[in-house]
Amino acid sequence: MASGGIRHQAKASEPVLLSSVHSSDEKRRPTGISEFDRVLGGGIVPGSLVLVGGDPGIGKSTLLLQMSRCLSEQSCRTVYVSGEESLQQIRLRADRLGVFKNDLAMLCETNLDVIQETILKYKPEVVIIDSIQTMYREAISSGAGSVSQVREATSVLMQLAKRENIAIFIVGHVTKEGVVAGPRVLEHMVDTVLYFEGDRHASYRLLRAVKNRFGSTNEIGVFEMCSEGLTEVKNPSEFMLSADRRYSRSVVACAMEGTRPLMLEVQALVCQTNFQIPRRTAAGTDYNRVNLLLAVLEKRLGLKLAGCDAISIWPAACV
Repeated sequence: MASGGIRHQAKASEPVLLSSVHSSDEKRRPTGISEFDRVLGGGIVPGSLVLVGGDPGIGKSTLLLQMSRCLSEQSCRTVYVSGEESLQQIRLRADRLGVFKNDLAMLCETNLDVIQETILKYKPEVVIIDSIQTMYREAISSGAGSVSQVREATSVLMQLAKRENIAIFIVGHVTKEGVVAGPRVLEHMVDTVLYFEGDRHASYRLLRAVKNRFGSTNEIGVFEMCSEGLTEVKNPSEFMLSADRRYSRSVVACAMEGTRPLMLEVQALVCQTNFQIPRRTAAGTDYNRVNLLLAVLEKRLGLKLAGCDAISIWPAACV
């Protein structure tokens, strides 16, 4: 006998010929944040399940709350489910971001069965779950955040998104290795995996997709964290280039990130070593790649770099 949750009677499925399936252009809903739309592939796809991961304090909840604000301005029925903050705490964050309309519904709950019942009753177009590691089902004996709970919660949300044609965004915590906590199958189950990156003590943030069934994974979104929340950076090349160009310590290169060219400043320093083995330091790029470039310079240009220390600094966007 099943316990807990809402059970739907299974319907018999019949195979369908591919030629009989009607093909039409997908209808995307813009988030109101152009940098977010760029990474998603043009907007929100109804019935999609999107995972947003990132370090603590990087701005995941702020980004999704700002998206909720923009959707509410479009009269889009949105439900923001928080398992980590109270309604008063969310209101404090919302007051800092701007004016919210009444189309945004808030729910502080961690019981997934209650959340599922609320969604089916309210019938929103977009749902935000913050975060998946705080959700639990009473039918599972383990605690919230465990592998079994995260897998079960994601499975329920995936079925809910596909069956009711609701776009669901879920926030995922990351481990110290920088990957989403929980089972690896979590990233396989969702339609899109986004990572919000950057130094929490710096002002700029990068949003990139590592998986996207409805768009490219080459696009990146650039944001700046300020007192009013996250603001879009329309010209990323402006902050990636130094204002002082008088010195020969750096070179400017152009890199394509999806459909957008970015001007990047690569800095390097080479000097004679005082140690028996030279030191090689790479920031923002692969260490082995720097060694490869040094070997090519020594072979093709005749530069004696075997006894030199080398430091190379690359912008994070070109990694």
